[in-house]
This record gives sequence, structure tokens and C-alpha cells, in this order.
Amino acid sequence: MSKMRIAMAIGDAGGISAELAARVIADPEANEGDLIVLGDRRLLNRGAAEAGVEIDLPVLTPAEIGAELPEGSFLLDMGNCDADSVPVGEASPEAGLAAVQNFRAALLLADAGHADVVFFTPFNKHGMRLAQPDYVDEIGFVNATIHPSESGREFNVLDEVWNARVTSHIPLRAVADTLTADRIFDSLCLTDKVMRGAGFERPRIGVAALNPHAGDGRNFGTEDDDIIQPAVDRARARQMAVTGPIPSDTVFVRALKGEFDAVMTMYHDQGQIAMKLVGFDRGVTLIANYPFPIVTPAHGTAYDIAGQGKADLGATRNAVTLGRKLARIEMRSKPTHPPAIAELIARALDREVVWEAQDA
Repeated sequence: MSKMRIAMAIGDAGGISAELAARVIADPEANEGDLIVLGDRRLLNRGAAEAGVEIDLPVLTPAEIGAELPEGSFLLDMGNCDADSVPVGEASPEAGLAAVQNFRAALLLADAGHADVVFFTPFNKHGMRLAQPDYVDEIGFVNATIHPSESGREFNVLDEVWNARVTSHIPLRAVADTLTADRIFDSLCLTDKVMRGAGFERPRIGVAALNPHAGDGRNFGTEDDDIIQPAVDRARARQMAVTGPIPSDTVFVRALKGEFDAVMTMYHDQGQIAMKLVGFDRGVTLIANYPFPIVTPAHGTAYDIAGQGKADLGATRNAVTLGRKLARIEMRSKPTHPPAIAELIARALDREVVWEAQDA
């Protein structure tokens, strides 16, 4: 298969995900005739009505899919979410289950070589846990679904700056104990690798300190001197363009003035707050280090405006664009005889299959 294909999973039905999915399909900038849309036809129709757009999209059921993918964009009707029975503006097990199944189907299709990119409209993790209690986050779910040789890592991407982080979905009180020089060094190596793969010749990375004023000469903690600095020194010895640790209240200021291409933060909100303040309606979350890019808008399900036709397409369009760009930079070889699509969809929908979460 030489043509680019994007496996597009419709996210949480209680939020703006169906509306965004409809807007993507109706937008010629986002829909280049390469979308495999995974979700329920009833939900997508509701999203189109909310968005006020008309969708001209062929619809196939899993039973109607043959060995070859149809030309152009199409909807693979999962039949897993009755839009009339799902509450709008709140999490529910029905919406969570459909999101889990759609995401799993997209991952299986990409892993089998039927798609080059996985893209999803926003999920709600609480809703997904209502349906699948062992769901922790996207990386753990990807690992449990496709069993990769290496785990992935999340990046937040704006035109101005990228954000990588050393720890992610863990309690704040656990961050300091989780940080090690090896973990930070490995994160720097992966960030350098991923950004080079995205076209940066030698990405400049600013490393955020953990403590106020980078520890202020050990007055406010020792982690910056004893853990972060040795990792930075190792990365510089490998000829990486790394600077730090830099007080976290100025590192993004320096990046936005053009000093750095990326900021590596020590924990989730240390970077997320800055990135969403700078570009909430533009930011993309990239899950990298897998055989294919996984992308989504960096905002959430927006329950407060669900069903009102107010969803902004900006970040979602940017996510699709970034996914295509990364896949085109490094097109992977495809298996000669991939599993049948209908078989993969049946696996994704099977609630009896045990999907054991792996440590991310």
C-alpha cells in the first residue's frame, strides 16, 4: 500500500469528539481522502448535526470490508455507540467503551500495516476506566495492545516549541523519587531522536529544573545538582544540544524567544500549563517512539460546550497534519500479508479479550 492512510478513532461521545470528527471529515485541509474513520455511524451523524456540516462519506461495516482498503476516506461503522443513549456533557461507561474499542481498532490496523498514522479525537480517561478499569493512560494502553519492543513517550507540539517530559501520569508527590539521572538521560536521547526524525537537524533542548531557582545552590533541594545536572552533562558529552537545569519559571520564556526548540520538563503540569497557555487551540499531543505516529489535539473533551457546535478545529487539524508529516518523513515497510481488517476489528470489539496493561 503506497498511499498514506490515517486510522482515525472517534473519541469520547459525551464531549466534542464527534463534532470534531465531523469537522475533520468536512474540512478539505484535514481530509485528503486518506481517512479510515472508526466509530459509530449514529454518533458521527450527531457530530455532523452539532457542527452544522454535511458529510459525504462511504460507510462500511466490518463484515463488508475485504482484503483491500477502499479508495478514499470512509467510515468503518463499529456499531458500538448509540448516540441517543449516551449522556452529553459527562463521562459514561457507554462512551468510554466505544472510545476504548475505536482506539484499539486504530492501533491494531496501524500495527498490521493497514494505516500509517493513528489519530484520535479527545478521550476522557475517567469514562474509559468506567468501561475498562485497568486503563491508565494512552501509552500503557498502546503497549498492552500492540506489545512494542520499546515504550512510547508523549510530546506536546506547537510551532514555537516542543515539550517533552520525564514523568507523566503519576502523583506529584512521587515525582522527585521517580527521577534518576538515567531516566532523564534516556528521555533526552529519545527527545533528540524523535525531533531529528521530525526534521530538526540538531534540536536545542532546554531542561527545566525541578526545584525553585534550580535548587538555589542546594537551599531548595538537591535533585537539580545531583540528578538533573549529571544527565545533562552526559547528553552534552554525546554532542546533544542540551542546556540546564534552568529554573522552570524562565525556561519557556527563553524557548519562546528562540533559544530552544524543545523544553524537557520533569513532570506533567510543569510543561502542560505553559504549553496550553501559549497555544491551547493549536497544540498537538504526539505519542512517539512507536512504528507509527499517534496524534491527537492537546485539549480535552470540553464537556462544558459539548453539543453546542462550538468546538474549534485548530488543534485537531494540526494533529492530522503533524501525523501525515511524520509518517511521510519515515515511511515504514508494510507486511506482505497483514491480518484481515475484519479480524482485527472483531478483536477490538471483543469484550472478553484480556488486555493487560503494561508499565509505561
